[in-house]
Amino acid sequence: MFRRNGILRAARFVASPNFDLRPRRTPVTLLVLHSISLPRGQYGGDAVERLFTNRLDPATHPSFGGLDGLRVSSHFLLRRDGELIQFVPLDRRAWHAGASRWRARERCNDFSIGVELEGTDDSAFTSTQYAGLAELVRAVRTVLPILEIAAHGDVAPARKSDPGSGFDWRELLFHLARR
Repeated sequence: MFRRNGILRAARFVASPNFDLRPRRTPVTLLVLHSISLPRGQYGGDAVERLFTNRLDPATHPSFGGLDGLRVSSHFLLRRDGELIQFVPLDRRAWHAGASRWRARERCNDFSIGVELEGTDDSAFTSTQYAGLAELVRAVRTVLPILEIAAHGDVAPARKSDPGSGFDWRELLFHLARR
């Protein structure tokens, strides 16, 4: 399922430079869900890949100006059609949650996996994404002790709202229970 280097065989790997080492002896127990599209509401392009690999040209779209110099990543991106892209190996700390807190623990990047869903915080996600996300959660749980799944908006509520009101937690639970 996973190669020795923490890369999921079923994912297309696009290496991001935006990661570092996790603190030693820190179990990865949280999966943080995000949503992203660049430009907002436009799907299928390569702008997210470019953002996570520091190759996004801010001049290519008016909405990209605020992203200039931003150094972020996520472990995975799940596109609307179900394509799964991995940017950071599981044993590394991706830069996805920023200043964050979950159950009295600061710095969620230290103990979490970041999963981006292609979408916006106010639109519905696809059934293909829910099925793929459930599969991904099951796969990650074979190598990491993931105990909880939280929204980016839950770990950084003052700054973020994703994956937002369009994310159907019941549908995710349905897909997780199917197997």
